[in-house]
Amino acid sequence: MSYLFNTPDEQREMLETIGVDSIESLFDQIPESLQLKRPLDMPSALSEMELEQLVREMASRNVGPSDRPCFLGGGVYDHFIPSAVDAIVGRSEYYTAYTPYQAEASQGSLQTFFEYQTLICQLTGMDVSNASLYEGGTAVSEAVFMSMRCTKRHGRIVLLGSLHPEYRQVVETYLGRMDCELVVVPTPGGTAAPDAVEEAIDDQTACVVIQQPNFYGCLEEVEQISAMAHKHGALSIVSFDPISLGILKRPGDLGADIAVAEGQSLGTPMQYGGPFLGILACKQQFVRQMPGRLIGQTTDRNGKRSFVLNLQAREQHIRREKATSNICTNQGLIAIRATVFLSLLGPAGMRQVAELSCSKAHYAAQRLTEQDGIELAFDQPFFKEFTLQCRDGAEAVIQRARSAGFDIGPALRRVFHSESEDRLLVAVTECRSRQEIDALADAIAGPGQEPVDDGELATSNAAV
Repeated sequence: MSYLFNTPDEQREMLETIGVDSIESLFDQIPESLQLKRPLDMPSALSEMELEQLVREMASRNVGPSDRPCFLGGGVYDHFIPSAVDAIVGRSEYYTAYTPYQAEASQGSLQTFFEYQTLICQLTGMDVSNASLYEGGTAVSEAVFMSMRCTKRHGRIVLLGSLHPEYRQVVETYLGRMDCELVVVPTPGGTAAPDAVEEAIDDQTACVVIQQPNFYGCLEEVEQISAMAHKHGALSIVSFDPISLGILKRPGDLGADIAVAEGQSLGTPMQYGGPFLGILACKQQFVRQMPGRLIGQTTDRNGKRSFVLNLQAREQHIRREKATSNICTNQGLIAIRATVFLSLLGPAGMRQVAELSCSKAHYAAQRLTEQDGIELAFDQPFFKEFTLQCRDGAEAVIQRARSAGFDIGPALRRVFHSESEDRLLVAVTECRSRQEIDALADAIAGPGQEPVDDGELATSNAAV
C-alpha cells in the first residue's frame, strides 16, 4: 500500500485531538525493558538487485533455496529486471490496451511505441525501427523476406552456421515452398571464415545473415562479412544481443542493412519460453519494405503533437500484392516492457550491465575450465556466453550441476543434432555472483576431483 507522510502541523493536530503532548509520550505505556534505546543495526544501503538477492538468501534459510542460480544460454537469459518495469507496464492503460487502430483513442500506446522505435534506433545505430515483431526467430525470417523484396533477388540466402539453429529452422520453414536456395556456411571453429562466406555469395544472393554474438557465444567478423555482402549486391542482416550493445559496436556501425534481435533480455522474464519480443530496424532506404507497424509523429488540426500509424503494410490496409507481412496482434506489451527497461537504464546502465556480464562470464570460463576434463570448445572472443567441451559428456556435467542446485546448458546436441555430445552452453549475466560461479565450478568437478581452493568467496554482486 502507498505511504502518506504527515506534516508537523498534522501531527500536532492529531496529538491535540487525542490529548497527548508528544509522539514519544505514546510509548510511555511500554515497559522500559522492552524499549529500544539504541539505533537499529541496519546494513548500508543496497541497490535494488542486491536487496532482492539478500532477501532471497534470507528466505532460503527457512524453506531451502528460493531461486536456482541460472547459467542457461541459447537465446533466453536471466537478466535483472527493475521492479518499476512491472509497476508501469501493469497499469491498465497498457496492460489491457487493444491494437491501436484508432489513433484518436490510442495516443498513449502510440506515443509509447514511438518512444520504443526511437530507443531501438539509438541502440542499434539504424535509421528506422518498426513497432515490434513476434520474437527473434521470426524476426530473422521477416528480415530475409524483406531483403528479397529490397534487392529483387530470390535465388539464394546465405546463413552462417553459427546462427541460432531454431532461427535457421524458422527460415527453412518459411522458404520451404519457394524456389530459393538456402546456403549454410560451416563454422567448425566457432565462427565463420570471411573467405568461406564470400565463396557462398553469388549474383542472386539476397542477403547474408550473421548472429553477433553467435549461438556459440563467439564474436564474428561482422564488418568484414557485411562489406563482402555489399560487394556482391546483397544485404547484411545482423541478429544481435541487445545487452551486448552496451560495450560492442552497434549493427549500424558494422555495416548492417537490417538489424534484428530477440528482445527478451530487455525487461522480460524467462517465463518458460514466451511471449517474447522481435526487434527489427533498418536503413531509411528500405523502410517501404519493412513488415509490421511504423508509428509516426505529426500535429493535429490544433497544432498539438500527436501520433499516428503511418505505415501498415498488411493486406487489410493496402493492395494485397503490395503487402509485406501479416503482423497483427503482435507483442506490443513486451515492446512496452523494453521501452520502460531501456528508459530506466539509459546508456550508462546498459554499459554497466554489459560490462558486468562480460567480466563475470570470463571469470566463470576461467574457473570452470580449471576442472579436469573441461575446456573451452573454441578459442574465440566471447561476450557473456561460451561453449564448454566436457570429457565426461555434456549431459553428465549438466546433471552434476542440476543436483547441486544450478541450471546450465543446453547441451548443443539438443539443438544442433549434428553436434558432438560433449559440448554445452554456459551464459553468465550481471545477476550471478562470484560465490555462485565458484560453487558451480566445484559442483561440476568430476568424481574424485578435489575442488580448486579459491580463498574467501565474495558474496556481493560487484564485478569480479
